[in-house]
Amino acid sequence: MSRTRTILGVAAASAAVLALAACSSGDSGSGSGEASGAADDYGLVSDGTLTVATEGTYRPFSFHEDGSGELVGYDVEIAEAVADKLGLEVEFQETQWDAIFAGLDAGRFDVIGNQVSITPEREEQYLFSEPYTVSRGVIVVNEGDSSISSFDDLDGKTTAQSLTSNWYELATESGAKVEAVEGWAQAVALLEQGRVDATINDELTFLDYLTTTPDAPIEVAAETDETSESAFAFTKDKEALVEAVDEALAELRDEGVLAEIGEKYFGADVSQ
Repeated sequence: MSRTRTILGVAAASAAVLALAACSSGDSGSGSGEASGAADDYGLVSDGTLTVATEGTYRPFSFHEDGSGELVGYDVEIAEAVADKLGLEVEFQETQWDAIFAGLDAGRFDVIGNQVSITPEREEQYLFSEPYTVSRGVIVVNEGDSSISSFDDLDGKTTAQSLTSNWYELATESGAKVEAVEGWAQAVALLEQGRVDATINDELTFLDYLTTTPDAPIEVAAETDETSESAFAFTKDKEALVEAVDEALAELRDEGVLAEIGEKYFGADVSQ
């Protein structure tokens, strides 16, 4: 998949660290030590604060915790960790998906952190950080079913799919008969009842389901070669901020923080 990846060089990184240290006027993040005095270089909406757009209704990526009502999730924690590395505060602006890119274009926030998939069309209009989520499409079958081990094996089988999803197209291209459903919950119910042979969906959806239903008698039979990658999205004038975020993500990956957050929400490292 085509994607934009801007990585700060060693020399540039050293210079940036020195410059940020010189600008520091107080507290800095506990990670790389970069200081909030660099906010002017990033063109932030609010000095010293990384303003992140997210839905707040997209479990397990961005949602409100039952009971406390606190905004939590995989994307939320990744954004918080990045801001900490940059020595910045973080503020989340909860925005409906249909309006999220318009808000970014209007300068209401610095970045979108809401599982934005990197696509060639979006790359024409926006800058992207390094991916922090990598996923594949998977065929999910009942545990112990050895009749399906590849997409070719779906020929003549019945799968449960939403008719508006890309997975519906993949199922029909593979020769499967499709039982129409509204979403994952209905698909997995039909699968466990033995009314369909399989369902195709995103690997993250499957992993998330297992975290809440660990005894579910289902398993992955095959996965796509092609991956879907999600990253932070920025307007085209935010090159310096993208570089800084990429550096922060690289450090968080090396330190195992991205893997730890993935394990918390999916039971696996989904960052690479």
